[in-house]
Amino acid sequence: MYEHFFQCPHCFQEISMLLDPSVSRQEYIEDCEVCCNPIELQVEFEEGELVYFEANSIEQ
Repeated sequence: MYEHFFQCPHCFQEISMLLDPSVSRQEYIEDCEVCCNPIELQVEFEEGELVYFEANSIEQ
């Protein structure tokens, strides 16, 4: 697993999530561990290295 730190698009706190580098492209929704709002994550790995990461808020 790969731990990645980033800023929550809702509360702007630094949080981390564990990402699975065995899946080259991923898109999923996970809740912020601080404010519990949903975050849409887009992740891309190439040869086990993180090459793209985007975290977007999901309007409620």
